[in-house]
Amino acid sequence: MSGQFRLMRERRFAPFFWTQFLGAANDNLLKFAFTLLVTYHAAEWGGADPSTVGFLLGALFIAPFLLLSATAGQLADKLDKAWLMRRVKELEIAIMAIATFGLLMHAPLPLYTAILLLGVHSTIFGPAKYAYLPQHLREEELTGGNGMVEMGTFVAILLGTVAGGLLAKVSSVTAWPIAAACLAIAISGRTAAQFIPRSPSDDPALKIDWNPIAVTWRNLQLGAQQRAVFNSLLGISWLWFFGTIVLTSFAPFAHQVLGGDENVVTLLLMTFSLGIGLGSIACERLSGRKVEIGLVPFGSIGMTVFALDLYFASRGLRPNGEETVSVFLANARHWRVMADLFLLALFGGFYSVPLYALIQARAQPAHRARIIAANNILNALFMIVASLFAIALLKSGFTIPQLFLVLAILNAAVAAHIYMLVPEFLMRFLCWILVHSIYRLEKSGIENIPEKGPAMLVCNHVSFVDPLVILAASPRPIRFVMDHRIFSTPIVSFVFRTGKAIPIAPAKEDAKLLEAAYDEVSKTLRAGELVAIFPEGRITDTGELYPFRSGIERIVERDPVPVIPIAVRGLWGSFFSRKGGPAFSKPGRLLGIFRKIAVVAGPAVAPAVATRAALQEIVGGLRGDWR
Repeated sequence: MSGQFRLMRERRFAPFFWTQFLGAANDNLLKFAFTLLVTYHAAEWGGADPSTVGFLLGALFIAPFLLLSATAGQLADKLDKAWLMRRVKELEIAIMAIATFGLLMHAPLPLYTAILLLGVHSTIFGPAKYAYLPQHLREEELTGGNGMVEMGTFVAILLGTVAGGLLAKVSSVTAWPIAAACLAIAISGRTAAQFIPRSPSDDPALKIDWNPIAVTWRNLQLGAQQRAVFNSLLGISWLWFFGTIVLTSFAPFAHQVLGGDENVVTLLLMTFSLGIGLGSIACERLSGRKVEIGLVPFGSIGMTVFALDLYFASRGLRPNGEETVSVFLANARHWRVMADLFLLALFGGFYSVPLYALIQARAQPAHRARIIAANNILNALFMIVASLFAIALLKSGFTIPQLFLVLAILNAAVAAHIYMLVPEFLMRFLCWILVHSIYRLEKSGIENIPEKGPAMLVCNHVSFVDPLVILAASPRPIRFVMDHRIFSTPIVSFVFRTGKAIPIAPAKEDAKLLEAAYDEVSKTLRAGELVAIFPEGRITDTGELYPFRSGIERIVERDPVPVIPIAVRGLWGSFFSRKGGPAFSKPGRLLGIFRKIAVVAGPAVAPAVATRAALQEIVGGLRGDWR
């Protein structure tokens, strides 16, 4: 994971990282400190209901995202993002001055106003933040960079929460320590922003439309133009619905269910933040430094499982007053609660980082910030609904643990719906599971696959899972040309259809399908995509290469694109190969988990010399004796 941490030494990333880090810490310091003051000293702070004040603050903070995100997205596309972020940090200093007045006067109204204005601050900062990253990071750095931002955000939440908890503990009489800390962090954030490098406008001629309703609708339409992008927006918004309920439940959960004091609330938030931070930075390693959306289903499964177990872990607990951290940790049942929170957050990191990276990689640069603004609009809507939903359930008699149970059930239902709408998520998940759980994949020469533009990939054909293994190794999506019978094979046909494989048949079997396949290959290459073909025309029965057929020559004659020879190694003799009989016929071979396999790519071959004989010789050499 050294690649993503190396960014912290570079000016294109480090000042930006610290600017957003300090902003996130300050938001959470003020919100959490005020929540604890109201929860544990309600009479001195307006007599608010401790069980719902967190949700009220959350709704106030999020309301500006719903109303102003459309305008913020336009500003980020039109203006230099570094300049815009510096102005936002100056606004933060003014907001914290208002909060200081409220804290020193024990006046809730200025604090509610400050929380609302912090929402305005974050609304403007958000599109600039996420549009900044793809402007300064290469595509292979996006997952790592987003992981660092997500990790930094939740570490900031952790530190801001810890500081807010400690300062609230000593500020029940006079709140000047909280005020001083908020002002100091705001000034530090503005200082860091001064060093963010220039980030020119993506659309300087854009005319700002100040009608938030019309622009909000247009931004949502921009996001909806690409199905995978729009469903990623929905997926992220669902995460914020989920996270809003979990995070704002911590104070009443610790106080009413676990019987802990303010420091126990801080401990739970520390545990949660550590989990999502580790999950976020682990994404680069787990994804192989590419945008790997296969991690998204993996993350959602974990979120459901551990939200469900959190309900069972917290049932039947009997709080005994306000326990200190040491007393709280002495109860073995509390460790299960903490483990559930940590693992729920860890899988939340696996879920969120690839979605952000996918949006940044696939959205058109000229309106990327506006699509991110559309994401913020959806996030705000989902978070407000989450707050109202939680308040309604709690007012109707639900307990906090029952709220977690409802959340787990809803998460499973929403995830299943999204993956039915966009099966690409599940297909990538199967590829990821295959090479991270069943096999140990080695990659060599993958840099020979071009980062952009069309190319043909030719490969030996050893097993039914060859396309999945190659997809797992490739930094880009690939469309495979495959025999129509293999395309229709039960079990794996779902994967091939989802991956938009191109079925092909010999002319004597189905001449129309053959011509349609060549037309689709040509169309795909002319769109700048990758196409892969197995020139043998069948899966090997002997482990050796069958003669390459002439289809590859016909393809490159029609569309002269570079040809990348690839060899798959190690799958001969696996459950999915035809060694000793039909594939899938020897269940004992399923026990060969952790089998080492490899994908080796050679240098590109010019189309003029990409004959079937030459390509067969190169692929055979790449495969070597390891079948």
